[in-house]
Amino acid sequence: MVKDRMSVFEAQNSYFEIVEPLTQRIPFVFNSPHSGRNYPASFLEQSRLDAHTLRRSEDYYADELFAAGALLGAPLLKAHFPRAYVDVNREPYELDARMFEGSIPPYANRNSARVAGGLGTIPRLVAENMDIYNGKLPIDEAIWRIETIYKPYHATLRKLIAATHVHFGQAVLIDCHSMPGNIRVGGTGQRPDIIVGDRHGTSAAPHIALAAVEILEGLGFSVARNKPYAGGFITEHYGRPARSLHALQIEVSRALYIDETTLEKKPDFHILAEMLGEFLARLVAHVGAESRTDSLAAE
Repeated sequence: MVKDRMSVFEAQNSYFEIVEPLTQRIPFVFNSPHSGRNYPASFLEQSRLDAHTLRRSEDYYADELFAAGALLGAPLLKAHFPRAYVDVNREPYELDARMFEGSIPPYANRNSARVAGGLGTIPRLVAENMDIYNGKLPIDEAIWRIETIYKPYHATLRKLIAATHVHFGQAVLIDCHSMPGNIRVGGTGQRPDIIVGDRHGTSAAPHIALAAVEILEGLGFSVARNKPYAGGFITEHYGRPARSLHALQIEVSRALYIDETTLEKKPDFHILAEMLGEFLARLVAHVGAESRTDSLAAE
């Protein structure tokens, strides 16, 4: 059983990969945790949904949209596994006891809002509240996914952030995501192109989040901040601005670049990727300028 689970990832060399320059030149780390699109055969057999429907949980091609990060001189960590299989933007043990046969570990968080919504570490649902599984999973299956995929993923992300922080004296994590095209900002009716999340000012220095919004708006995008997505576990967990560890979640509307029914890329996909590359270049320049100002002020 374990061999079946691993085979598709072994064929792709790993559960995830780091795309990085020969030398890291900027204090940034890019992360695409939900763009994985390799679905193990054993997972498809366990599911009551077809492969196309399961993909509705993906952040389609977010790794490609933000590929410019590596070209600018920073590592990009990207998942090969799908978030419907294991979601690394959750606590390690947000588990819904109703999903499993066997005893849930006593340290598991069974009562989080994400578990209640069917979107724990091992999700119960995909988009539009569709149940993934035919029946209950053995709890050993959940533990295997967490120990074999989730924990190594986060260990790798921590190392990238720590190495960046040591080398540059700061680290800026950009967590790369996409969102359905019909998302609206409550109370305004705005349908944003992009949402910048900084956990309401707690995961990044205000000037970084404000610069991100201003740069994106200057490029012609409709932008919201923190509504309705302020950032998930990754942004919250790794953002420590008092220690010069900053984390932003960037959500890009899928309506901009794919047909949300067929999941095919739109012909101008590359144009959006280029615009996001320009956004990243300007944000890198802003952070560099702020760092130089801070250094001069300290002298």
